[in-house]
Amino acid sequence: MKEEAVRREEAQNEENVPTFSENAAASEQPAPAVQDKQAKRARFRKKYFSASTIAKIAMFAALAFAVSYLEFPIFPAASFLQMDFSCVFVLLGGFMFGPVAAVIISGVKECLRLFTTGTGGIGELANFMVTFSFVIVPTLVYRFRKGLPVVILTLAVGCFLQVGVSLLANRYINFPFFMGEGAAENFSRLWWYVLLFNLIKSVAISLVTVLLYKRISWLLNKF
Repeated sequence: MKEEAVRREEAQNEENVPTFSENAAASEQPAPAVQDKQAKRARFRKKYFSASTIAKIAMFAALAFAVSYLEFPIFPAASFLQMDFSCVFVLLGGFMFGPVAAVIISGVKECLRLFTTGTGGIGELANFMVTFSFVIVPTLVYRFRKGLPVVILTLAVGCFLQVGVSLLANRYINFPFFMGEGAAENFSRLWWYVLLFNLIKSVAISLVTVLLYKRISWLLNKF
């Protein structure tokens, strides 16, 4: 009886010992932290590199490019400052797909304009910098906090950033390139036009964006 009991105990122990294949399978499973990273990468690829997402981002870029030609001056004394509402589509695309998408939309728009303007890329570079400064805070914060109050607050921050960056971009990029030796003198005479223009433009774009946001927020909040 004792021998039979010992044999039964040994048989049970052998059944409980994991086999080599089971150990190998367990060792091949990634740790939770690795699984989390893999899941994040998969979501990122699906978000930015799926055919549907690429098509939608391209649509926003095309709309921004088309609307950028519906421009008009505000101040006759500084007619080189042209008002347009293309940044509205950069913001909406950024709210929908994130700040990376906003940068892509703005970059594609400016690259397309290279073929139709005579600025040699200088004007497009300055425009990209100004647009980036305006949209980066609203679209980045929106990924973590949604809602109209957040949109309004972050757009206000974007307005101040755009004004500051536009002054720097015009002083050190546009004016030296297009006005040569008289850049410093002309900027000292026209800088307040640049400031006021970008303040009006950013506020106007913010108002249009808020009005559109209130109508399509149900769609934006899905992304």
